[in-house]
Amino acid sequence: MTTSTLTTETSNRKLYNSIIIILTCIVIVGIIVVKSRNFNDFSGDYFLISYALLVTLFQTSRVVSALLYKYSNKGLLAPPSDWNANDTYEPIVTFVVPCKNEEGAIRNTVTKCLDANYPKDKIEVIVINDGSTDRTGEILDEMKKELPERLTIIHWKKNRGKRHGMAEGFARARGEIIVQLDSDSYIMPDNFKKLIEPFRNESIGAVCAHADPDNSDENMLTRMQAAYYFVSFRIMKAAESTYGLVFCCSGCCSAYRKTAVMPIMEQWLNEQFLGALVTWGDDRSLTSWVIRQGYKTIYTDQAKSVTIVPSTLRQFIVQQVRWKKSWIINAFFTGRFIIKKEPFIALLYYYPLILISILTPFMAARALVYMPFTIGVASTLYYLLGIALVTSLFILVYRAIAPENKYWPYMYAWSGFSTFFLTFLIFYAAATLQNRGWGTR
Repeated sequence: MTTSTLTTETSNRKLYNSIIIILTCIVIVGIIVVKSRNFNDFSGDYFLISYALLVTLFQTSRVVSALLYKYSNKGLLAPPSDWNANDTYEPIVTFVVPCKNEEGAIRNTVTKCLDANYPKDKIEVIVINDGSTDRTGEILDEMKKELPERLTIIHWKKNRGKRHGMAEGFARARGEIIVQLDSDSYIMPDNFKKLIEPFRNESIGAVCAHADPDNSDENMLTRMQAAYYFVSFRIMKAAESTYGLVFCCSGCCSAYRKTAVMPIMEQWLNEQFLGALVTWGDDRSLTSWVIRQGYKTIYTDQAKSVTIVPSTLRQFIVQQVRWKKSWIINAFFTGRFIIKKEPFIALLYYYPLILISILTPFMAARALVYMPFTIGVASTLYYLLGIALVTSLFILVYRAIAPENKYWPYMYAWSGFSTFFLTFLIFYAAATLQNRGWGTR
């Protein structure tokens, strides 16, 4: 690449960044104007004014934290003070992959594990075939014949559930670090080491990889999820990672220090809520137990993983209800101990997050159903404009971080979908909390 080409690219990048900064300033001014209008409409309604302020400040703080992610994580990712720069950190790593009826994806998942850019003698893969009724077991047995030493297959005739599969794999793992994968997900082999390197710091108990959908271009729903996944990981989890407290190390692909999870494996496996076993939210719950042990949990955008997202509305709704149920239960569990472990984060981040998540569907119902007939349609339009402006703020950060990512426009579609539909699923999730169905994979 010539000097002139580099100079041109640098100039273009500076211009691009300048445009992003100018647009960000315009959006922030727009948010202030809209919120001011809302304050006039809600004059005397201090609850609604407080809610609007809380949401605006909270969402802005997440954006700022995400922008500081690289800087903040340097301290957490730094090796111990006695670490020799010439030393390599390559502990034995165990992949644990529970699966059920994944004949279309399991071969690729296992192959990607074995192809990881890592010493081959330090990788083992444990797959738990959890009562599959398709060809999953046959495919795994075929692979076992090809790789008898590096691949362990555990066949269960009866489906016991993902949590039991994970526990079985963790117990049998030789590795100091355990990588948990969903059976329809895989980590990109070339940057696998980036998932393991943070564990040089002994205070880190879990690391969450970045995840993108593998079937993003299948339809409108998967494109919206592609945009949401980027924001969820690179902005939301990155923001939490600046505090060293990612509250959900995703089941798509996350790594755990074995000594951080084995002492609490029995409690996690037999976790109950309202007298019944919890059968979903394995990743969120396990992350909470790691935090409770006193470890840091972080996100890294350097380790890339790929997963398959629901491509039909029915599949998607089932997934979202399950996620919301696990969120409700875990909010209860985590909320009880986080104030003692991390009072600063609890008061300024976690409890506000819980409060906003609970209030938002009620506020949305008020704005979309009640306000048009009382205050007027204009107030509802300002409410929706406020949501669009906050979404625009996230999109501008999205564009600044990953200008090559083509799915950013779909954040507007996701935001609208969430406002008019998804946010209300929490009511159904809460009402059916005792229905522990679809807790197995």
